[in-house]
Amino acid sequence: ELGQKGHADVIQMEADLADRQYDLTNTYNMYQDQKMTLADLMFWPVDEDLNIDTSMPVWQIEPVATESVVDFALEHNPGLGSSEAAARASEEGRKSARGALFPKLGTTYSYYKQARTTSVREASNPPSMGTYTWTVEVSQILFDGFNNLGTYQKQALQAESDRASIRSSELDTTNSVQETFIDYLCSLENVASEKEAVSRLKDQKRITGAMHDAGLKPKLDVLQADVDLGNAEQQLITYENTRDTLRAKLNTLLGIPATSPVRYAGGLSVTRFRLSLDTCLDTAYKMRPDLYVSYKAVEMAIKDRLIARSGYYPTVEAYYNVSKTGNTPDLERGGTHSSRSTTWEVGAKLTWDVFQWGTTYFADQQAGWLVSKMRKQVREVILNIGYDVKEKFLALREAEKRIDVAKRSLVSARESYEAALGQYKAQMGTNFDVLDASSKLLTAQSSLTSARGDYLKALSELYLAMGEYHPDLL
Repeated sequence: ELGQKGHADVIQMEADLADRQYDLTNTYNMYQDQKMTLADLMFWPVDEDLNIDTSMPVWQIEPVATESVVDFALEHNPGLGSSEAAARASEEGRKSARGALFPKLGTTYSYYKQARTTSVREASNPPSMGTYTWTVEVSQILFDGFNNLGTYQKQALQAESDRASIRSSELDTTNSVQETFIDYLCSLENVASEKEAVSRLKDQKRITGAMHDAGLKPKLDVLQADVDLGNAEQQLITYENTRDTLRAKLNTLLGIPATSPVRYAGGLSVTRFRLSLDTCLDTAYKMRPDLYVSYKAVEMAIKDRLIARSGYYPTVEAYYNVSKTGNTPDLERGGTHSSRSTTWEVGAKLTWDVFQWGTTYFADQQAGWLVSKMRKQVREVILNIGYDVKEKFLALREAEKRIDVAKRSLVSARESYEAALGQYKAQMGTNFDVLDASSKLLTAQSSLTSARGDYLKALSELYLAMGEYHPDLL
């Protein structure tokens, strides 16, 4: 009996030792999660020549950590470059249309030579060296049915619309970067939780193996612990692959090659959202760039109709020209029958296409229906914005409630695991109870991580739905 009791004491000491090792591993993981340096807060390409001074206080750089990632993406993402190019093209088109409103200056230089055969003796003969003519003309359209004015106003509206599209692209890119970054942080949390679970299962397998060797537990407990450990290690591999995939995606969004070794770090810090639904809706109706673009589309359609209606009216143009002629390239006299003259002319002309088989009328009707179409699309955009904001607002509130529930569940799951492990060590519980409690603890950790990630992503999407730019989300 004393020998059996002594062996049981050895098993209990080994179990206590495993418990201490588990606590030590837990403490180390918490330390790794909470440790933040300059390299953790900022992202840097891995470079042997890169020297980072980590001696500065964390609080000096913490507020700009997330903004630097978003700002880098806005500066290097190629998708935004195309939007900016379109906006610049529209601006140049506006300047081009503006030029049509001002007078035109033109010049011509020509040469011709004639030969004439006639039976009339007094008939004049053309110059033997030909005639050179140089003409300079200034003209100004006085009225063209508002065609040029409408074209300029339409181009100006297009330039404003494209500038708003840049804002929309920046908001979309910011949201994409933030959501990917949040998913990456969630994957880091999942990897850490799964590593902790693997460590627990390894300890449990060792304790169960020792008890089996002492004849205190059946072989089935050892096999169950081994199976659960294998499943946890497979899940860890999946989480690590997800982490690496998200890091590659984040590189792509920042305009960095997917294979470049870049280090990102941060935390799922949650701050409570204080605005009401009505405030969010009011902000969205004022700030959403797509609504602004829709309004500009209506105005451009109106200008298109103005241009189409210009065909109903005549075109009135004033002009002034000076023409010089001569028989040599420098407009002097030369040869026989030579002459030299200077003529100026000032006048106005009216051009009017009185009948074109309904071309202008039907173009006017077409433009009118397009105006109606654009106005209906504006109403549709307004309705969609209201739904979009409310949907994201409700998703945010749902995630907020889930965080509170997940925190309570995590506390209970950790206490349950510690109780199950203590009962198992005291030979009052089963191996299944420990494995089940460990699985529920991992589920609780994953649920809390998921709730925090969903909250931050819902917040990012709500800001996007409101049309507000918040690079400092985390």
